[in-house]
Amino acid sequence: MKKVISFLLFPFFAFAQNKSTTGAQKIAAFKQQQLLLQQSPYKNLQWRLTGPDNRSGRSTDVAGITGNPNIIYAAFATGGLWKTEDAGATWKPLFDKEATQSIGNIALAPSDPNTLYVGTGEANIFRASLPGIGMYKTTNGGKSFTHIGLENTGTIARVIVHPKNANLVYVAASGNEWTYNKDRGVYMTNDGGKTWKNILFESEQSGCIDLMMDPSDPNILYASMWNRIRRRWSDPVPEDGDHLYKTTDGGKTWKKITNGLPDTKLTGRIGLAVSHSNPNVLYAFVDDHNKKRDPNPGETDSYERKVQKVVIGGAIYRSTNKGESWEKMGEVHDFFKPFSGTYGWVFSQIRVHPKNENRIYAFGVEKGISEDAGKTWKVWDPTDTTGDWTHGDNHAMWIDTDNPDRMIVGNDGGVTLTYNGGIKWKNFFDKIPTTQFYTVTYDMNTPFNIFGSVQDEGTMSGNVSNTFGTAPDTTLRPWRMAPGGEGTQIQVDPLNTNIVYSSTYYGRLMKTDMSKSRREAVQRFSSFDVGRIDSLRGEWLAATVMSKFNNKVIYHGLQHLYKTEDAGETWKRISVDLSYNDPKRMGNYPYLIYHQAITAVAEGDKAGVLYAGTDDGRVWFTANDGTSWKEITKGLPYNKHVIKIVASAFKSSRVYIVLNDRRADNNTPYIYVSDDYGTTWKPIASNLPASPANVIAEHPDNANVLFCGTDFGVYMSKDGGKKWIAINGTIPASVSVNDLFIHPRDKKLVIGTYGRGVYVLDDLNVLK
Repeated sequence: MKKVISFLLFPFFAFAQNKSTTGAQKIAAFKQQQLLLQQSPYKNLQWRLTGPDNRSGRSTDVAGITGNPNIIYAAFATGGLWKTEDAGATWKPLFDKEATQSIGNIALAPSDPNTLYVGTGEANIFRASLPGIGMYKTTNGGKSFTHIGLENTGTIARVIVHPKNANLVYVAASGNEWTYNKDRGVYMTNDGGKTWKNILFESEQSGCIDLMMDPSDPNILYASMWNRIRRRWSDPVPEDGDHLYKTTDGGKTWKKITNGLPDTKLTGRIGLAVSHSNPNVLYAFVDDHNKKRDPNPGETDSYERKVQKVVIGGAIYRSTNKGESWEKMGEVHDFFKPFSGTYGWVFSQIRVHPKNENRIYAFGVEKGISEDAGKTWKVWDPTDTTGDWTHGDNHAMWIDTDNPDRMIVGNDGGVTLTYNGGIKWKNFFDKIPTTQFYTVTYDMNTPFNIFGSVQDEGTMSGNVSNTFGTAPDTTLRPWRMAPGGEGTQIQVDPLNTNIVYSSTYYGRLMKTDMSKSRREAVQRFSSFDVGRIDSLRGEWLAATVMSKFNNKVIYHGLQHLYKTEDAGETWKRISVDLSYNDPKRMGNYPYLIYHQAITAVAEGDKAGVLYAGTDDGRVWFTANDGTSWKEITKGLPYNKHVIKIVASAFKSSRVYIVLNDRRADNNTPYIYVSDDYGTTWKPIASNLPASPANVIAEHPDNANVLFCGTDFGVYMSKDGGKKWIAINGTIPASVSVNDLFIHPRDKKLVIGTYGRGVYVLDDLNVLK
């Protein structure tokens, strides 16, 4: 009985002891990285940005200057802060030397257009959002920045600057993404960020997700609190605590405003907007999870799962008396329907036309517009077909108050601009390289092509010879869409580079022949219909590996490992459930995230020698192609996401593993090596700064030389991990390197960043 009790308590105890990284630790890690960059013999290393040049990454905020159409600022989820001074013809990055590339919100001081406040940490809680490190400030239009505190806030959703006092600033701190923390709510400074005071705090669970100031009286502010948390196995689930507050004395006192608003037990994020033309009028964009209707027969969501509940989604409420009472006006559910009924916790942005209190804009997958104060809605599409296509998933909007026809929108594809009220739009995708890559791999063409899964885009591919900003060789592949979803590990047949294995969502594997027409090209493997087959679980980046001994042999991981020996014609299961299979760590529809599944597979130096790891921290070894498995988790920290396994090409018994604990707001880098097939493990993160590690690779010609990617850039070790050398060179200091590879024939080092596209080091010899 004692053995059973200790076994049951160990996982809980280990989970409870896991602590998130503090702001002070993040600052110390950045200082350590800066020292490594300064000491590096490769501090001037020249990386070549290859692209893509047809998509930017997710823009979280945009800002312009009324009366000056030339200057625009654009903030990105993981791509930093950018500025144009020629109305978008050219853009330059401003944040490349700072401690984070994750921006939540920005605000220009109305009284001084050279003063800009930057709140870091994306407030949209995506599965791969990155935390920030507090507030920054510039007083010279972005030439230099000063860190001004709030480093423990995790994420910042809104920054408001007093219209006449550039030193009086209010900040909506939304808190950590994965763990509760006390540094949440509304903060204020009256000395430009030298000191801060928390002026509205609800709980360690509820952060401030939106904050608005009355344009006629800066002492009146409205705050939207949100009980926001994400679990590894669940999207945000509605919990009580999503209240609105109002102050009339600049934040000294607050009162809760609820009259006419729905009960918060089944609501989520609430976005706010105040009318400039009539400040008595407010709008609230409520993420309402109450039932709207029963699903239609056979109805599925965007992840091809059977719909079990259709919720209201985006509900619009209006107040005509400065928030004292509210009336429900309408719903914009159809703009969210493609994404599981509601994605309000990702969007919930709403704006009012500055000269028309009844014209409002609500953002989701599409841009919605209402001309009657929210009663009826339509998709706001451009009517001038000579303009650029506009990307979906909209997160930010700035409107020129003097000329409301000039608008700037930030979305998952970057920044778009209109001068005529949305009749015609212009993109800047080819000007701002902030694309977010989850994975990268290669084919064996000459020169080779790069494949990568990209946030909100699907899979993209382009030739390694492409260079961002220069005309490509027209005989080679430009950056374009390729087979696969936005979350996939891709494998390309080395003998027939038209054959690509990739997943759509959550491990739904397919095989594509790129030489055929779209209708003939795709073969979907029904064995992996996660969502349609309820018993299956597949991770966002489900593990897929092609055997290096036989191109017909593919391994694919859900909670079990599967194998085909005939290029996908038939499959067999070669393992039991390799996860902990804990029912307490499984989500419920529509909040379900598939968890407890295989995320990493590696093949040893002989056919049938395999390693497999799961997202809940279990690691396994088989020497006989799955006939029997041995768990080799002992000696590794508990419950960390296994993100990469690499079997050594130089020693049969050597294997490397990378664990990632970002989903617990833990920045510790976990890299281990074993020289006995995983029986014992040795940590080799050594002098790496405290930042989650994502990938490791061996040099193809030298067993002692290793490369790794972390959320603080890319590193090399010349002694098997005893000491790491920063090799960021010309890459931004705090860019997240999610994946990398060395092409086996051409010996080029390629890194996929989550926020700044794909970089190439053309000659490994420069690292000798």
